[in-house]
Amino acid sequence: MSEESPLVVVQLTPHGRGAVATVLVEGPGALRAVEAHFKAKSGRALPDYASDELAFGRFGSPPGEQIVVRRRADESIELHCHGGYAAVAKIEKTMVGQGCRAVAWRDWLGRRHADPIAAAARAVLAEARTLRTAAILLDQHHGALRRAMDEIEQALADGNSQAAAALAETLLARAELGRRLVRPWQVVLCGRPNVGKSSLINALAGYARAIVHPTAGTTRDVVSVHTAVDGWPVELSDTAGLHDGDDALQRAGVELAEKKLARADLVVLVFDRSAPWSDAEGELICSWPDAVVVHNKSDLPPSAGPREPGLATSALRGEGIEALARAIAARLAPDPPPPGAAVPFTEEQVAWLRRAVC
Repeated sequence: MSEESPLVVVQLTPHGRGAVATVLVEGPGALRAVEAHFKAKSGRALPDYASDELAFGRFGSPPGEQIVVRRRADESIELHCHGGYAAVAKIEKTMVGQGCRAVAWRDWLGRRHADPIAAAARAVLAEARTLRTAAILLDQHHGALRRAMDEIEQALADGNSQAAAALAETLLARAELGRRLVRPWQVVLCGRPNVGKSSLINALAGYARAIVHPTAGTTRDVVSVHTAVDGWPVELSDTAGLHDGDDALQRAGVELAEKKLARADLVVLVFDRSAPWSDAEGELICSWPDAVVVHNKSDLPPSAGPREPGLATSALRGEGIEALARAIAARLAPDPPPPGAAVPFTEEQVAWLRRAVC
């Protein structure tokens, strides 16, 4: 079999276990290649089925895999099978034996798009976690970024490097957001033990993910949950309470928390509004001066004395949670792009824009 064979077999559904998997056979001779191993339950030959008419039967040597075949065209045949590894692997191996070349779905998409930006956008759309990020990627698939880059190239061709640089700088300002369209921001909640971090992360996530217990130091590990804040994908992490202690397990939890904090895109410092403000709280503020400050347990009487300004929340009653979510979103994406705007979303695109600025 030639590696350049135009006849390809592609798994279109994500790899892994699932209810149904879709395998595409595409290229010259696709209909004949599938027909050689498919027997319809109706007894009809596969070429007798009309376009988009579904054919149920078995594929491969008896007893064969139960599949549904959809004939999109003579050169494009979909095979829908059980979603386990074995069924997909058997079909792919059989079709490779028929002269097909197995290709990854991303490579297959690239073959179908003349514009690499459109192909890349369509590929990462499968990884979009929210409607908001999917809409931005769909704009790029429909040509928003291509048009902007063409405008930069035209400005350079006209000798207007200043205009080209201005356009490129506008796009580069959106690059960090573009990188996060499929890779969530890391938001870490930290603070002293028993300030309500676990309850707060549960309130933000909308369901109980972190264990809540009145005993200080209950959280010994980093507990993370994927959610969306104002439409942006976020990984919220609940860390062990930051404090000095002799317990080896608690010290290990604090070390894990500090490592997670070092990689955080945003830190949320949580304090107990009902507890007195001490030098230890002030040290946390100094350690993370850019953090979002939260005074939790607003359902309890506040402690007397001054404290750093911040948002008042009650994870128990759900008070202040929406305001906290808005504050997190504003820090992560302070200037979200308008609908239809060009947004670079790959390192290659960012590198091209930086060269245009130089």
